[in-house]
Amino acid sequence: MTSRYIAIDWGSTNLRAWRYEGDNCLESRQSEAGITRLNGRTFDAVLAQVTEGWAEEDTPIVMAGMVGSNAGWVNVPYLSCPARLADIGEQLTRVKENVWIVPGLCINRDDNHNVMRGEETQLIGAHTLMPSALYVMPGTHCKWVRVNDDRVEDFRTVMTGELHHVLLKHTLVGAGLPEQTDSPEAFNAGLERGLQSPEILPRLFEVRASHVLGVRPREQVSEFLSGLLIGSEVASMGDDVPAQQAVTLVASPSLTARYQRAFELFGRRSQTLSGDAAFQAGIRSIAHAVAK
Repeated sequence: MTSRYIAIDWGSTNLRAWRYEGDNCLESRQSEAGITRLNGRTFDAVLAQVTEGWAEEDTPIVMAGMVGSNAGWVNVPYLSCPARLADIGEQLTRVKENVWIVPGLCINRDDNHNVMRGEETQLIGAHTLMPSALYVMPGTHCKWVRVNDDRVEDFRTVMTGELHHVLLKHTLVGAGLPEQTDSPEAFNAGLERGLQSPEILPRLFEVRASHVLGVRPREQVSEFLSGLLIGSEVASMGDDVPAQQAVTLVASPSLTARYQRAFELFGRRSQTLSGDAAFQAGIRSIAHAVAK
């Protein structure tokens, strides 16, 4: 096998690709050809396009994300938790010669039904770069993941990012609003309200009423709503987090900053790790095993 390999993060709306030699990234590419945006092309054709000029005959390609979902190239089985992080790289599904997809993780209990795809690869990298017992992975669907040594014991999903989008774009909360502006003050006000009153349903209409009554500028609704939702999430999910335990936040710097502020006000310590750095460290670890 060659020491060169290709790593792919293939989500619903975007695709990112990296060409590696060992731990060195030689080149990266991005595409909007997520699994919901193929525009009539096959998965094979999109992969060939995004890796054009990269792949030699024996170059391994390792893919993670929604490409392995029931709407993706192949419906790759989930690994049931508890699961060792090392098991993930040993359970790859081959879709063609030298092309593999990483499995996701699932919880299937009476008190918790959950799945993840893509975040498991971030977890592998995050646990290598910044070992922790609790990872919070903000995004469209925020994951709260408990890890014991190298075993994923449990995780929950909170649809904070998607709820923010839906409320602003498809409900009365966001109807008729002007272009939204950044406002740390509005975000912090929403954050404090969400932390103090995590029961979110009775608070949502107040987001609209507050600007209708002139209490809050109409341009700051998005920021206040973001704070309200994140505050509610942290207050609801963080109650059983011991005060001495540091939460590890894995996401983009802009998102981790918002959650770090929420945990600070909630009285919990947190540390941050770039989601990109975690993903690339994780998929490198998996690809190295394939390339041996």
